[in-house]
Amino acid sequence: MNRLPRLAIALPVLCALVIALIWIMVSAKAVRERRLAEAGATLHAQALSRSYAEQLQRTVSEINQITLTLKYYWENTSQRPSLEDQAGHGLYPPTSKLYVVVFDRHGRNLSSTMPNPSPQSVADREYFRAHQGSADVGLFISQPYISRSFGRPVIAFSRALRDRNGGFDGVILVAVEPAVLLSFFDQSSMSGQDLIALHRLDGALVAARTGDSAQAGHALLASTPGPQGDAGVLPGSAGQFSDGAARILAWQRLADYPLVATAGLATSQIYIAAQEAALTDRRYATTLTVVLIIAGIAGMLASLRAAAHAQREARIKDTYRLATDGAREGFFMVRSQTDGQGQIIDFQVEDCNERGAAFVGYARAALIGKSFSELYRGAALNKVMHIFRHAMDEGFHEDEFQVSAVGRDRPLWLHRKLVRSEDALAMTVRDISDSRAHAEQLARMANEDALTTLHNRHWLMQTMPQMLARAQAGGGMLALLFFDLDDFKNINNTLGHAAGDQLLRMTALRLRSALRPGDHGVRLGGDEFTVILEQIGSADQVEAITARVVDALSTPFVLADGSRHAVHASIGISMYPADGEDAETLIKHADIAMYAVKASGKGQFRFYHADLSASLVQRLALEQALRDAIEGDQFLVHYQPRVDTFTGELRSMEALVRWQHPQRGMVPPLEFIPVAESMGLILTLGEQVADKVCAQLGAWQGLGLPPVPVSINVSAQQFNQGDVAAMLADCMARHRIDAGLLEVELTESCMLAADRPVAEQLAAIKALGVRLLVDDFGTGYSSLSQLQQLDLDVLKVDRAFTSQLGSGAQGVAFFRAIVSMAHVLEMSVVAEGVETEEELRLLRELACDEVQGYYISRPLPPDAMEALMRRAVAQAGVHPAVDGA
Repeated sequence: MNRLPRLAIALPVLCALVIALIWIMVSAKAVRERRLAEAGATLHAQALSRSYAEQLQRTVSEINQITLTLKYYWENTSQRPSLEDQAGHGLYPPTSKLYVVVFDRHGRNLSSTMPNPSPQSVADREYFRAHQGSADVGLFISQPYISRSFGRPVIAFSRALRDRNGGFDGVILVAVEPAVLLSFFDQSSMSGQDLIALHRLDGALVAARTGDSAQAGHALLASTPGPQGDAGVLPGSAGQFSDGAARILAWQRLADYPLVATAGLATSQIYIAAQEAALTDRRYATTLTVVLIIAGIAGMLASLRAAAHAQREARIKDTYRLATDGAREGFFMVRSQTDGQGQIIDFQVEDCNERGAAFVGYARAALIGKSFSELYRGAALNKVMHIFRHAMDEGFHEDEFQVSAVGRDRPLWLHRKLVRSEDALAMTVRDISDSRAHAEQLARMANEDALTTLHNRHWLMQTMPQMLARAQAGGGMLALLFFDLDDFKNINNTLGHAAGDQLLRMTALRLRSALRPGDHGVRLGGDEFTVILEQIGSADQVEAITARVVDALSTPFVLADGSRHAVHASIGISMYPADGEDAETLIKHADIAMYAVKASGKGQFRFYHADLSASLVQRLALEQALRDAIEGDQFLVHYQPRVDTFTGELRSMEALVRWQHPQRGMVPPLEFIPVAESMGLILTLGEQVADKVCAQLGAWQGLGLPPVPVSINVSAQQFNQGDVAAMLADCMARHRIDAGLLEVELTESCMLAADRPVAEQLAAIKALGVRLLVDDFGTGYSSLSQLQQLDLDVLKVDRAFTSQLGSGAQGVAFFRAIVSMAHVLEMSVVAEGVETEEELRLLRELACDEVQGYYISRPLPPDAMEALMRRAVAQAGVHPAVDGA
């Protein structure tokens, strides 16, 4: 009889404790969020200062090189350089914000790139006095001052000139407007009050700007923060800045110059998100406090009217529901279900809040009562059962996982915590997508080249040991490609850095298009690149991929001004473990191989060998043998059938060239096709193949066999350097072949290079009546607009997609998307590399039009193909697969 009054007293006390705990948690979370925001801003400021320092290092190095070059010619030659004449020949960057001047020992102008240089002496300037009064101060960097020639602020980079006796003979000056040191930095990552600045080591301000303007930045830093050491970060109080805004300051000293790059992030922007989150939490806590007070009073009254157990259950459920439905986290109560032996066979959702149900795509009412076996299937069910059983065994489990979310452009990242309560699990789920995205952004800034978005040198040196360890553990190989762009410096020097940067970005795009998924492109700096190829089966595979890279970069680049520039790549290749077991050795050996390429002719590639001369002899022997093979007609054509997916009817065949070497026997195409392309023999070889195909078609027609179209592979080099349409028309006319019996297969690299001349050739081929096929679709980056513009007939899907059909729903979904896209464009689809009956069955379900592969038939010589055609005629509608072929 005394339980109910005691319970009525205890309930208000319990509610008060819960309310206090809620507010303690809200306060602690606000402090934690503020600390996390400050830590993230600190990392961001450090990354900005390092990035700014790296860019300034390159700019100051170029300016320093100008002063050193002029100083050398002044002091070591009898002729005095004419800056006006040198500027006219493009020896200096074409910008109106950088000027070069030579002054004599009295400060008078001797030569200048300024349009209207002032005749007034500069003997009173800070830099002139510094050089005049000291034996050698090296490169002197001044504070900003107003130029007497054009009345705008400039910064002086100067160096003293000496006569033959070592006496002071004048000054070389490179005057730079502050915008040159600020404009190339990406302002999009800065808010209005954020700033970047450049100081000398003595604290003198050189240049500064905020996210709003350069003038505002210079005014803010009237008082120098005074950082210590080569790099660091410290909080800047509001009193240090003229606008009264506190900032987090990070600095980085330039490696070779007495300059310090500083980045400052306004704290008012840093804590906005944390303050908004704290305000939201306080609102929820206030609501929850009111709810708990109401629930406590209601529970106290209810305990006096009903049985203690029933009232306690109702109060707990009501309080749980009111507390969790308005929370930012998802809450679940999941109860285990066991068999007769006490083994857990399933879990059931006993309760949850609306937020939690939304995370898994349900409404709360629809989710409660559902078992895991109803919510999940297959591997997903096994995975979630394993996690929850582990939580039941250990009493606790915590992890992060990814789920798809309707209406979002990226998946949700969720944090999950499981706590056991008797035979049930209490689970909380929290959205951590923003924090994960922020962490990924910071990692990307550290490991990504800002200009090309490829990986950078830091990423390569950090990741290479892991890739090598994987290759060693699997007993496999790894290839490293090292190359630079031939004649890039000429373009950079004549057209300027902006044009050079544009060409480097275009190079990165073409490099990605030539690589496989999973390959890694890296920009080391300047025009130097590396490529890391994992999961390599043979050197032939590496050679094929490298040939694609060379081919992708061989097409002339069209810059923004409309000019076309051919910049080829000379590529050196080293292999793990044969050529080295660490990153430094592999890079060194690939570099050696690259220079061997340059020595023998640019725009090619070469593998590293301990004895490169012996390797060169072998390559020359192969090249000579290939010339002899073309002259001696040593090439054969085999034919691989293409059949209707549903009826098995022979629809077409692909012509595949083979080299019958007198001593070596049959030489694989991957060995001689890239060599033929690098030697420029692919045009002659392509003409021979087309002629042999047309002659064979004429022979089959003479035997009374029904005509079946044959497709010929044409490389991008043939389109770029030859008249393919005229060559085909000549072959067809010579052998009296109808155009409907000939098809042309082009790679996606041809489409990517489809400038006006190539597009005109494709239109000319179509005008002949010859059908156009896209070969190995999916290995490049062709777009829908290209498929539409080029008016293609057939899409041949690469065997990499066909082999994934039996691997799961994702492979089927990819293939279905390709088929749907092609059919919308009124193109038929051919699946390459069909090797199993299961793949053929799935392709029928996906409405793929035709199939080709070893399950149908291997490539056959002409006589075997003739027998197959006769059998196909005799057995109309029967699958034309060749036994044992």
